Amino acid sequence: MNPFLKWRQEFPILEKTCYMISNSLGAMPRRTYEDLHSYGEVWATRGVRAWEEAWWMTPAGVGDLVAPLLGAGAGEVIMQTNVTLTQAQILSCFEFREPKNKIVCEAMNFPSVQYLYQQATRRGARFVTVPSPDGIRTPTEEMLKAIDDETLLVPISHVIFKSAYIQDAQRIIERAHEVGAIVILDVYQSAGILPIDVKELNVDVVIGGCLKWLCGGPGNAFLYVRPYLCSKLEPALTGWLSHEDPFAFEPPPVRRRNDIWRFLTGTPPIPAHYAAKAGLEIIHQVGVEAIRENSMRQTSKLIALADEAGLQVNSPRDAHQRGGTVSLDMPDALAIAKELIRREFLVDFRPGAGIRISPHFYNTDDEIEAIMAEIKKILGTRNRRRG
Repeated sequence: MNPFLKWRQEFPILEKTCYMISNSLGAMPRRTYEDLHSYGEVWATRGVRAWEEAWWMTPAGVGDLVAPLLGAGAGEVIMQTNVTLTQAQILSCFEFREPKNKIVCEAMNFPSVQYLYQQATRRGARFVTVPSPDGIRTPTEEMLKAIDDETLLVPISHVIFKSAYIQDAQRIIERAHEVGAIVILDVYQSAGILPIDVKELNVDVVIGGCLKWLCGGPGNAFLYVRPYLCSKLEPALTGWLSHEDPFAFEPPPVRRRNDIWRFLTGTPPIPAHYAAKAGLEIIHQVGVEAIRENSMRQTSKLIALADEAGLQVNSPRDAHQRGGTVSLDMPDALAIAKELIRREFLVDFRPGAGIRISPHFYNTDDEIEAIMAEIKKILGTRNRRRG
């Protein structure tokens, strides 16, 4: 018997949909209703006392739930609001003076991240992107060549969002460190679906979120900073919660904490933290190693079925180079994605990639066969109309 089937009852949406969109938004755990109700009860009954009694430590408490999934220790991960603002805070720690003023990332990095780092050119940075020859992968050797003695920052995706290509983060980090550059690793598309060990990678900064494979909902980005860097990085994008004694309400300059709390800014999104807990606890119980093994098998099945149907696969065929998503392209892919959603097969579409299908541990093999059969039905109907 499939050991993952028992978890399906924990996700209400699975009762009525074929949910294949965890790369965009993980299914909500049933217990999240209770956790959000608990947040409401605390606010309703304790009022402002809730800060001291329940809320003040949630950025660190939820961070400690994330930490083991990254191979990080207790007190090394703090919750943030979203990935772009978290990247901006790290970026604000640096000044760009020639000649070491170069930022290198892959051209397939998420656009929001690229928008942010490109804006650093207004502060003297040089922004360089490494192109993809096929729209699927970025050649590691080209990334290594682009990282030179003038490179200061290397913000990269662990898993490319369009194609699910897994970059060779280890080699990129090693090369960056050879030239004294800092790597900011975005694990939004890998945390919860791939085993990650920040200590083994020796990575400087890791940013991600609970929105997708961790089933934690929006407002739950997270940040890990290599411990030795914590006391060295001084974000210009800062706020009162980073102060050693925030309730002293002192005038500037800020007296920063020397731990991960120094990367907090203002009031944290407490309801989001309540929403994140159930998904994180379930992922811990299921185990990322088991999730990864199942994901490799199911995405390989998807590709085999796509090949039988004659569809274009825009994801790596080697399961060890592929994250949790298979991107399939076809004529009128956007319209087909919309029709799938109308029929309760939840997927998404990305230009240059096609329809992204992302089974998670709570999806069955029968659902994989069902969604591929539905795509074939829709294609057949459209072809008959054209004929």
